[in-house]
Amino acid sequence: MNLQSYHENEHLQIVLGLLIGIGFGFLLQKGGVTNYDIIIGQLLLTDFTVLKLMLTAVIVGMPGIHLMKQAGWIEFHTFRGAAASSIIGALIFGVGFGLLGYCPGTVAGAIGQGQIDAFIGGVAGILVGCALFAGWYPSIREMFLEKGMFPAETIPDLTGLSPRVIVPVFMVLMSGILLFVEWSGL
Repeated sequence: MNLQSYHENEHLQIVLGLLIGIGFGFLLQKGGVTNYDIIIGQLLLTDFTVLKLMLTAVIVGMPGIHLMKQAGWIEFHTFRGAAASSIIGALIFGVGFGLLGYCPGTVAGAIGQGQIDAFIGGVAGILVGCALFAGWYPSIREMFLEKGMFPAETIPDLTGLSPRVIVPVFMVLMSGILLFVEWSGL
C-alpha cells in the first residue's frame, strides 16, 4: 500500500487515529501528566514531570517523524504562522490550562481515567472555545491573526539548513535541557 492509498482510505485513517490516540492517552496517564497535582506543580514551577515527559517525547518523536517522511510514509502539512495568532493562542491556552489544570491532550487522558472535573470543565471549555473561535474567525482573521506573519513555515526553511542538520542539533539542545532539569533536581 503506497502513501496515496493510505490518504484515500478514510476508514484506515480513523482506525489508526483512534489507536494512536488511545496509545497517546495511555502514555500520558502512565507518565503522570493527567494528574491535576502534577500539572499544577508544573505551572507553579515546583514539579517538572510535564516538561520532562514532553522533552522526552519530542527527542524521540522528532527523528522518527523525519525518518518516516524520508521513507515516504508521511507528508508534512505545515503552514506559516504569525506572531499575533501565536500570542493570542498561547494566552487562551494558558488561561484554560491555569483555570482547569489540564491541556486538551491531558484532559482527554484524564477523562479516560474517569476524572469528572476534566470531563465537565474540559469538554465544556473545548466546545465553548471551538464555538467562539469558529464564530469569530472570519472577523478576527485579517484583523489580528495574520499580523506578524513568520518568514517561513519551518526552521529548516527559515535557516536554509537541512532537517538532517536541524534535527540532531535540536535533539542535543533538548537533551541538554532534560539533563539539566534532571540533575538539578527540579
